[in-house]
Amino acid sequence: MTSATLIFPHQLFLPHPAVAVKRPIYLAEDPLFFGNDPVYPITFHKQKLVLHRASMKAYADELGALGHTVTIIPHTVAYRKALPASLTELHLADPADFILEKRLRAFTASRAIQLHIHPTPAFLSPPEFLLEHIGSRKKPFMARFYEAQRKRLKILTGPDDSPTGGQWSFDGENRKKLPKNHIPPSPPQIEQNAYVIEAIIYVEKHFPDNPGNTRHFRYPVTRADAKSWLRQFITARFADFGAYEDAISTLHPFINHSLLTPTLNIGLLSPEEIIHAALSAKHNIPLNSLEGFIRQIIGWREFMHGIYVHRGTEIRICNFFAFTRPMPTTFYDGTTGIPPIDRIIRQLKNEAYCHHIERLMVLGNFMLLCRIKPDDVYKWFMEFFIDAYDWVMVPNVYGMSQFADGGTFTTKPYISGSNYVLKMSDEKKGGWCGIWDSLFWSFIADHQSLFLKNPRSSMMARTWQKFSPEKQSHYQSTAQTFLNKMDSQPAS
Repeated sequence: MTSATLIFPHQLFLPHPAVAVKRPIYLAEDPLFFGNDPVYPITFHKQKLVLHRASMKAYADELGALGHTVTIIPHTVAYRKALPASLTELHLADPADFILEKRLRAFTASRAIQLHIHPTPAFLSPPEFLLEHIGSRKKPFMARFYEAQRKRLKILTGPDDSPTGGQWSFDGENRKKLPKNHIPPSPPQIEQNAYVIEAIIYVEKHFPDNPGNTRHFRYPVTRADAKSWLRQFITARFADFGAYEDAISTLHPFINHSLLTPTLNIGLLSPEEIIHAALSAKHNIPLNSLEGFIRQIIGWREFMHGIYVHRGTEIRICNFFAFTRPMPTTFYDGTTGIPPIDRIIRQLKNEAYCHHIERLMVLGNFMLLCRIKPDDVYKWFMEFFIDAYDWVMVPNVYGMSQFADGGTFTTKPYISGSNYVLKMSDEKKGGWCGIWDSLFWSFIADHQSLFLKNPRSSMMARTWQKFSPEKQSHYQSTAQTFLNKMDSQPAS
């Protein structure tokens, strides 16, 4: 009997559930993670490829130092061709990726290989918990899921399961604009090592035309550096994380955010150790920051994974609004003419990262108002973000951001006019505001029945109805002019 362990770029766990003494290990630079997949071609950001290449090399050395035999399968070679012909058993951690798992099952079945899929340490929630709170619910809600999760894990709860501080969420305290002249802590930076230097050369050679640049690469690629990165956040940025969680700054892109997802989503950090580090500092951290951060890890992250597991195959083919507009090149080169959008695109080219409010309420919001087809929005987010994976982008794009699923787990589209961006940022008013507001009101006008159905959004539809015909016409013509100009750009 010949057995092996197969590990993908987002599974660099230690300990790894599928690793065993004397069982050979194969690390696969799979095309689904490096972008050269013939069925699902995606041109990933160069920094994401650097992260994968460097972290896999470091992980191979880490496993080798523990006595394991490790082989890296390059992105140009399919793992099914690289694995031994005599293989009878294949072990791996749950890939948390529908396409990857489907291919693995087909491959092992075709060669009569026994497939062992071990539970992944990438997530905290057991399958039965996800089934109870997401799979069996007609309409799951994150708030209820999060409350149940807190009680299950006994995190920030009293003996009677009551929430610490008297409420489950302190989100209302976490919506402050960054004060003028306020300078957040310096953003984290890990010194480039031999793994990163080799990976940059490799990526520039094999993926020269991919989005972004490699000059500003700052992320950890080793477990030791990832732990140091976590400590930096806890000591330097955690205290004010909550207050400025939703703030947008043109000068300070990272503010007090943790930037942990690039390492968390590939297994260099585990959700358990992040939660442990956060709770260990609880006596020095305001409750709104502590709870807000905990909610991101055990609430939103776990909830999105659960939505992917139980609804992902349904929602990824949805197009509720039947939008067909392709993604214009202006969203790739940052020339939309809308300063907040173009600024974030420039930032993404340099950092492959922006925080959650910029993703949802700036980029996603504007793309929805521009009526871009959701498949193209999904592809764009997968290409530009260092922490993007199928399990997180399917629910976030098709569900949260683009409402393409029609409201599987949300009650209304996340859209707003320019005022929200101005209120939460230091962006300056300008001609872009009129364009943004026109797109917003035109969207409301064309989908009045949807907004009137929901008490939380009906006011927007009624406001539109109260506008004079002249005002309505102005908004609609301004929006159409912008969309026509965008349509004249060649599709990406």
